[in-house]
Amino acid sequence: MLGNFLTTGLRPALAALLRRAALACALLGATAAQALTPAQALAMAQGDSDARIAAIQSALQQPDATLAPYLRALADDAVVVADGRALVVRNGQVSDPATGAATALPEGAEDVMNNNRLRGEISAALAALNLFAPDTALRRDAAQAMLKQASPAAIPLLERALAEEKDSAVRQSLELARSAALLGSDHVDQRREAAGSLGESGSPQARLLLQTRLSEESDEKVQAQLRRSLAQVDDRLAWGERLGVVFTGISLGSILLLVALGLAITYGLMGVINMAHGELMMIGAYATYMVQNLFQTYFPGAFDWYLLAAVPLSFLAAAAVGALMERSVLRFLYGRPLETLLATWGISLVLMQTVRTLFGAQNVGVENPVWMSGGWQLLPNLTLPLNRLVIIVFAAAVLLAMAWTISRTRLGLFVRGVTQNRAMAACMGVNTARVDTMAFALGSGVAGLAGCALSQVGNVGPDLGQSYIVDAFMVVVLGGVGQLLGTVYAALGLGILGKFLEGWTGAVLAKIAVLVFIIIFIQKRPQGIFAMKGRSAEA
Repeated sequence: MLGNFLTTGLRPALAALLRRAALACALLGATAAQALTPAQALAMAQGDSDARIAAIQSALQQPDATLAPYLRALADDAVVVADGRALVVRNGQVSDPATGAATALPEGAEDVMNNNRLRGEISAALAALNLFAPDTALRRDAAQAMLKQASPAAIPLLERALAEEKDSAVRQSLELARSAALLGSDHVDQRREAAGSLGESGSPQARLLLQTRLSEESDEKVQAQLRRSLAQVDDRLAWGERLGVVFTGISLGSILLLVALGLAITYGLMGVINMAHGELMMIGAYATYMVQNLFQTYFPGAFDWYLLAAVPLSFLAAAAVGALMERSVLRFLYGRPLETLLATWGISLVLMQTVRTLFGAQNVGVENPVWMSGGWQLLPNLTLPLNRLVIIVFAAAVLLAMAWTISRTRLGLFVRGVTQNRAMAACMGVNTARVDTMAFALGSGVAGLAGCALSQVGNVGPDLGQSYIVDAFMVVVLGGVGQLLGTVYAALGLGILGKFLEGWTGAVLAKIAVLVFIIIFIQKRPQGIFAMKGRSAEA
């Protein structure tokens, strides 16, 4: 029984122990073989540029822990050469780069000078050492740096990093860097292979590499492959640019929709040409700014969620100012559109001056929460900003809330009744004055929500509303007065059309072309995209 125990128990354990010991010895031997030697350190510091670069690249093939500090010392001009040795001098302390042991500075030590070419190679070498770092961000940055300094000598290191890399984004950058390094190979087949790989990547970096190599390539077959790959990359990049224009147009359209929604209610219901609508947006933006400051001062740990409090407060602040405007001034001017225009223009000046007095004439900044920062990379040349995506979703949510309010609530029933026939609604017992106040407050509150959204894509200032008021009126008139669906179509249509025209004619001519289009459209169809229904439309 004891013999069986020795055979079945001790022998496997002893074998495993021996295997571990052998592996440890092998690793120690490899470390000793890969350690930076004084001769290597001297070769990287002394001689002409080609010899020093060759020594750096040779050391990179089997790096150890002492190589990175020595390369950083070279980059910082902290290396001297004396008595046939390279020494590191930092803060008055002299050390051997191979062993790390302190030593004295010999007389006649000469500083090591690096030209721009050597500095680039040292930076690339430091980046290459990060290809195997535990942090994914460091590896991604290292791969990007290797792409900028790609050379055939780095191919073995890149292939080894590719064999070990698991992250897809880092692997993509490494494959691009490997192809860029192969473009400089002396072998024609490798250059053709690299050109084909770059054509499949479809990234702006690949396009730049292909164009640069095409101007230097002498082999006709490689030139043909470079041209095919360049055309392939251009086609993919063109799709990214088109989608980018569409997204930018939708983003602008969502902002115009938010701005025009409130105006569609007030203008469509009461016929009030509210020139202070932009200043109501400004009030919502400043309410967001104040909530941000409140969270920064008293609730810094919950700062990323300050928008949850800013959204309802910006609505209430603008709605309160709108209700005050309606009860104090506008209720006496119904049926006189020119006078309402002048009165609201005067109110807008008062509101702007009040804000200048309270907050100053300079713009104030409103920060994005962390979850609204950055972007989502859809294509190599198309990144969708998260704050714009959130605003698009927010605009859709506000639109749905408005549609539900108008079609499903008691207030919405009264608003629709007064809109279609004010006299009949009054005869049926509807308090039209009260409905006017509530509807104007609702439209003003939506303007405040637009200001809250705009604070996330730009600075907030007293003149914020002036940039959007004309566009808002164009959207309302084009869509059809009082028609929510027409407002949606007009906002998105004008946003996308304007961005497409900007790519062809420039921003100024695109604005003029959109205005001319609206004028012609209104001449042909004065009621807008969707006409108002009811007896009031027939009158």
